Parts: sequence; structure tokens; C-alpha cells
Amino acid sequence: MGEPLKIYLHGARGRMGRTIAATASECGIAIGASVDLGDDLSSGLDACDVIVDFSAAAATRGILDLAIARRKPIVIGTTGHDDAERKSLLAVAAAIPCVWAGNYSEGVNLLFALTRRAAATLGPDYDAEVVEMHHRFKADAPSGTAARLLEIILEERKLGPEALRHGRRGITGKRGIGEVGVHSLRGGDVVGDHTVIFASLGERIELTHRASDRAIFARGALRAAGWIVGRPPGVYDMQDVLGLK
Repeated sequence: MGEPLKIYLHGARGRMGRTIAATASECGIAIGASVDLGDDLSSGLDACDVIVDFSAAAATRGILDLAIARRKPIVIGTTGHDDAERKSLLAVAAAIPCVWAGNYSEGVNLLFALTRRAAATLGPDYDAEVVEMHHRFKADAPSGTAARLLEIILEERKLGPEALRHGRRGITGKRGIGEVGVHSLRGGDVVGDHTVIFASLGERIELTHRASDRAIFARGALRAAGWIVGRPPGVYDMQDVLGLK
């Protein structure tokens, strides 16, 4: 048996960093180095096989530059970049093997693929709605995962953002053809529930994913870390990692 994969964990003291560190051994992966903002980023990097970054948006360019300089593959789970910044960073990341995803849950990424298939297969007679629920402390709505599900439906149905209906109230009239509804629920300690509904006259299809443990995101990121080692340079996502494309 060979040596276990060694990861360089950037953002080690954050919530996801701590979860990844606690989950790594069950995936047969070793934490070769743990660093956070303000630490010496070069410490221990050469002994590691792959960088896993769950830090802060402002630190992404720095860790990417270091990965390119040391020719290390990287997995990026950091969020919070605006569109222009993300586009610029993706161009830089293409110089090395890189997995970049907003959600590393394997189940959620399967939900993305199933939603795309359903939206492409079912015609406009099937009304599409997305319902998500999160804990009472979540500050934004809809969730990033719900936003991606909505993007997929709009892409497959060739609709623009004006088709979205964020909740309904009052005398709204009958549902318009091409509407895509989105509803955000908040309460308790719910980690994350997402349901995509396609409803027609006489039948309804529901695709649901429920998260009960944040470790699912860590396991997905660690799977991505094992997958990206040895790949050609380029930017990949979890659909690539799971073979869903």
C-alpha cells in the first residue's frame, strides 16, 4: 500500500477547514500542512500533493499564484467572489489542474445533473418550482445551491432571469407559462434542504436533497482532491469529478 494522499489545507481554522481536518482520515487522506490567513503559506507545501482552499475570497489570488509557482493542483471551495473577480480568477486557475465548485456535496451535484435532465426532457406544461430551507441564522436568500438549480432550469428552458418568481402574495392571477418559482424557508438548525418540483396536469415530479451533516461537503472536497492529482491543467467542477458530464 502506498503513502496516503497529503493535502495542504488553506483556511484550516475556519468552519469548513476544521471539518475537513476531522474528516480526512476516514477518506484515507493525510493533512500534510494546515495554514490560515496570516501564516507562512510556503510552510510544508512542497511535501504535499494537492492544495485544498476554504479560506476567504480576498486570499484566493494569493494561494492560486503559489499553486502555479509550485506546480501544485488545487481544490477551491472558497466563495464570495463577485462575477468579475471570479472570471479573472478562473482564467488564472486554468494554468494548473483545478477543481472549483460552490457546493462539494456529491448528492447536491447529482441533484444538479438530474434537474438538468428533467428540465430538458419535460416541456413547458411542467411548471418548475424550487423550494429551499435553511437554519434561522442564514443571512441570504435564496441559497447558492437554489440559485444554481434555478440557473440550470433557465438554461435548459432558454429563459431569462425575468422568468423567476420569488414567492407569491395577494391576487397574483393564474400562473404564467414559463414562470420559475423560488421559495426560501428559514427555521431551526436545518443544514440545507432543496426540492425541485416539476408539476403538470395529472402528475408531479419532485427531486429532493436533504443535508443533515456538514461533513458531506468535506467528503466531497476530499474526493475532488484525490481526483485532481495527475489531471491536465484546466478548471474542473464536481460534475467532472463525479463523471456526470
